[in-house]
Amino acid sequence: MVPNALTVDVEEYFQVEGLARIVRRDEWPRLESRVVWQTSVLLDLFAREGVHATFFTLGWVARRHPALVRRIVADGPELACHGDGHQMIGQLGPEAFRADVHAAKATLEDCAGVRVEGYRAPTFSVVEETRWALDVLRDEGFAYDASIFPIRHDRYGIPTAPRAPHRLAGHGDGLVEFPSSTVRVAGRNLPVGGGGYLRLLPMAYTRWALRRIAAEGSPFMVYLHPWEIDAQQPSFALGRLATLRGYHHIDRIVPRLTDLLRAFPFDGAGAVLRALGLLPGAGGRVAA
Repeated sequence: MVPNALTVDVEEYFQVEGLARIVRRDEWPRLESRVVWQTSVLLDLFAREGVHATFFTLGWVARRHPALVRRIVADGPELACHGDGHQMIGQLGPEAFRADVHAAKATLEDCAGVRVEGYRAPTFSVVEETRWALDVLRDEGFAYDASIFPIRHDRYGIPTAPRAPHRLAGHGDGLVEFPSSTVRVAGRNLPVGGGGYLRLLPMAYTRWALRRIAAEGSPFMVYLHPWEIDAQQPSFALGRLATLRGYHHIDRIVPRLTDLLRAFPFDGAGAVLRALGLLPGAGGRVAA
């Protein structure tokens, strides 16, 4: 049986896109860091439940907390890249994006001594206008991407993109894409199993939708952020929609996630793609 993908986007609570107009980047180093504790809680949970995950990690986090990155690798999960400074691709442009992912990949590999094969863009920002980024990822040595969300959303999404893992043609030719999970209802793709969707939507819907995807013969993907388990994190004054997305039902995420870990088989994204035959061999350590 091919397992499903369990993934974590390792970033600080103050780095989310919803705070971009409130928290300046030059303020980040002065704010309380909580990512080590938050990520450690998830690592402990996954170890207790006997599952591995992929940790898409920022280069910015890795430079400040190298011991956390080394623990991720030592505990068995897959280390992958979430970019360097958590900027949406459309804000960067091709050359700045190349510099961002190159720096992040080098930082992670130098820190952990393993080859980094996977990438997920901040805020799923591979969209129609930024498909060129897939060529950059291929050229920078990534084997797969997990940035495309096949839905309509105000910040991200390519609703016409394939819903199942696949090898790309055209932009990113040869790169493997593992899209975020959707369920097809009445001709429309609906999101399921990740981040705010896991917190905000009824658990009955989540179980139903994930079982339906499994019945289609495709593995699904669950994703979350370390800050989504931390009800004690500092909060910021936001608009109604941003508050809902960022803070609502944070207390529900651990029990809901635990429920899913016990109901379905999981592994890291790279391992799932290998089980599907979309990636060759096994990841390895970087040569000294």
